[in-house]
Amino acid sequence: MPSDDDGALISAPENKYRSEFARSCVSEGEARGEARGLANAIIQILEDRNIDVSPDERSRILACSCKETLTSWVGHAVTADVADRLFD
Repeated sequence: MPSDDDGALISAPENKYRSEFARSCVSEGEARGEARGLANAIIQILEDRNIDVSPDERSRILACSCKETLTSWVGHAVTADVADRLFD
């Protein structure tokens, strides 16, 4: 890492991705990570509430990449009595 004349380390600028392509790739990766986190949270909430999640339901939850849909499903997971109620 570069240092100034006094030997102190100089931190990299916050936006280190200069090209639009790089920023786009990073944004896409962050969005996928957020979606995966929400999907895992939904499954964990249901399992913690002792609600069975079928393989098809699990696949549908994990395949979803829409943050708005997943956020809605988190709310449903807290109150649903069966997993398929998420999708109503």
